[in-house]
Amino acid sequence: MRILVVDDDSPSRRMLEKYLEPWGEVDAVGDAMACIDAFRNAIESGDPYSVVFLDIVMPGMNGHEALRELRAIEADWKIKSLDETRIVMTSILEDPHTVIKAYNEGGATSYLVKPISRKNIDDELARFGFAQKS
Repeated sequence: MRILVVDDDSPSRRMLEKYLEPWGEVDAVGDAMACIDAFRNAIESGDPYSVVFLDIVMPGMNGHEALRELRAIEADWKIKSLDETRIVMTSILEDPHTVIKAYNEGGATSYLVKPISRKNIDDELARFGFAQKS
């Protein structure tokens, strides 16, 4: 399984990478534009990401905008909803408006509020039906 972590905060990014290593191959980037490039390249290469952990609050393009771009790339490639990448929004923001926006306007698969624990990660990936690598 391939996983992409997107977070402008390097300690948060490194922590997520560490938590996700038992699950698969982890790539990490620090901004939305790098996320979009990595996502597009993965699809074009025939080895798309299974999961993206996408921070919302980032300078420049925020996570909501990036999420819409990722879903547009999948639409351009005619990827069916059952085959879409699972996109987990991550944020310190837990107000209902932000959470609803991630689901309704962007097509997020799920939403985790920071700080994120290893258990949160494990539970979320297991809920998606993924298993840790051997």
